[in-house]
Amino acid sequence: MNQGQGQGQGQGKRNQRPGGKREQQSRTGDPDLKERLVGINRVAKTTKGGRTFSFSAIVVVGNENGKVGHGLGKSREVATAIQKGIEIGKKDMITVPVINGTIPHRQEMKYAGAHVLIRPASPGTGVIAGGAMRAVLESAGIKNVLAKSLGSSNPHNVVKATFNALKELRDAKTIANIRGISMSKVFQG
Repeated sequence: MNQGQGQGQGQGKRNQRPGGKREQQSRTGDPDLKERLVGINRVAKTTKGGRTFSFSAIVVVGNENGKVGHGLGKSREVATAIQKGIEIGKKDMITVPVINGTIPHRQEMKYAGAHVLIRPASPGTGVIAGGAMRAVLESAGIKNVLAKSLGSSNPHNVVKATFNALKELRDAKTIANIRGISMSKVFQG
């Protein structure tokens, strides 16, 4: 058997990314969406007959053009857990205001023990973020951002904190509509 074969079913067209993160085109038929696997955990339940192993996978789904979602899938097989995470992520999509490849303003958010800070950056900066935050920000289509994870490094909580921070972002047009004023008055202060 070749070394590339037998690595498990469902490997498909995945590209291995630095740090063990996986990225792939959509397996579910939607060519616009890309999935990024943030983490897989093996969990065990002790039963009368011994240990029963299952897997939980957290997946970030996005079109890299302002829409992003995340999902947690659980199953006895890795591929099925990933697929469930993708399906849940598609149902949980939000729209993020991306202006010139960055976010409109600074945002800080906490979720459980995770504390994240994201700031807009000038063109050419790139995505300065690590791990789970990078997967969410890149899936949303943000090209230039400075981000820092200050609290817990638990990927589940970091993804949720980053997701909640992106939900709170508003662009100037939205603010003008909420206040019922013109765009020029928003910038006058």
